[in-house]
Amino acid sequence: MNWEECPVLVTGGASFISSHLVDELVLRGAKVTVVDDLSNGKKDNLEKSLDKIKFIQQNLEYISKKEINDIFEGNEIVFHFAADHGGRGYIDTHPADVCSNFAIDHHAFEACNDTGVEKIIFSSSACVYPTQLQNKIGSDYRLKEDDSNLDNLDGSLSADVEYGWAKLMSEMQMKSFNKQYGLKGCPVRFVTAYGPREDETHAIIALIYKAIEKMDPYEIWGDGNQERDFTYVEDIVTGSILAAEKISDMTPINLGTGKRYKMIEVVKIICEILDWEPSKFNFDTSKPTGALSRSLDNTRAKELLGWEPRFSLKEGLEKTIEWYANNHTAKGKVDQSKLLEHTKKSS
Repeated sequence: MNWEECPVLVTGGASFISSHLVDELVLRGAKVTVVDDLSNGKKDNLEKSLDKIKFIQQNLEYISKKEINDIFEGNEIVFHFAADHGGRGYIDTHPADVCSNFAIDHHAFEACNDTGVEKIIFSSSACVYPTQLQNKIGSDYRLKEDDSNLDNLDGSLSADVEYGWAKLMSEMQMKSFNKQYGLKGCPVRFVTAYGPREDETHAIIALIYKAIEKMDPYEIWGDGNQERDFTYVEDIVTGSILAAEKISDMTPINLGTGKRYKMIEVVKIICEILDWEPSKFNFDTSKPTGALSRSLDNTRAKELLGWEPRFSLKEGLEKTIEWYANNHTAKGKVDQSKLLEHTKKSS
C-alpha cells in the first residue's frame, strides 16, 4: 500500500502506542489527523510530528453525530486507539471508566460507516481471551484468535475483567457493522505492549520506575512468577500498519512474540541493564496481577501479514530504559499513586 498523501485518522493519537504509529505514518508520507482529548495522551508524545499533522482536541464519548462525522469525513483509513486504558492496577480499580470504551468505540464505528471510511483498524487486547486458559504457571499454551471467536455466537465467550469484556464487545460491534453495512477493518489484539512514552500504570514502566528510584526492598506485585508475553511498541506499530494493508474482513490478528517471561526475570534484566540491584525483593500478593500465564500465538500474523517481532525483550528494555532515564527526574522514592492513576498530562 502506498501511504503517500493517504488521508489517515488516528483516534487517541497522542497516547503511548498511537503516537509511535503517528510518527511512522508521517514518515511514510500519510496525511495524518489526530483526535485526542489528552486524558491519557499528551501533545509532547507527538513532538516529532506535530507540525506535520492536524490535531483536534475532542472527547469521542461525549460528541454529537455531526461533530464526529466532520472529524472522520474524508479519511480513507482510521486507526481507532482512543480508549480509557492503563495497566493492571488501573483497569482493576477503574471498572466503570474502562467500560466507557464501549460507547467510544460505537461512535467511531458508526462514524466510519456514515462517512465512507475505507477501513478501520481497532486496537483490541489479549484481555478478550478467557482467563481459564491462562491460569497455570509454566503453561506452554499460546492463545489463538479462535479462543475468542465472534463467528460462533452460539458458543461460549469469556474475557478478562471489565476492560476485556468491553474490548470483546467492541470487536462484536465491528463484525456487526461488517455484516449489516459492509464496513471493512481488522481488530489487532495486543499483549503487554511496552516502550518509550508509556506511563507508570503499565507493568514495564512501573518496574523501571522502581529501579530508577532504587526502591529497596524492591516491591513486586504478586509472587513474581506470573508470566507475560512482552511486545515492543515498534513491533506493534509495524503489525498494525500491515493489518491496515492486508486485512479487510474483520479477521482478528494477534500481535505478540509467543514467548513468556516471569515478572521476576524481567526485573532482574532491568537491574542488570541499570547495573544496580536491591538488597531484597518483597512480593505483595495483595496487589492485582491479572492472568497467571499469558502468551499469544502469532501464526496468523506471520501467515496473513508476513509479520514477525523484530525486538527481543532485552533490546526493547534497553531502549525503554534509555528513554525513561532521560525523561524522568529521580526523587529517591516511589510514589505509589503513579502505579494506579494516570499522571496529569501536559498540553
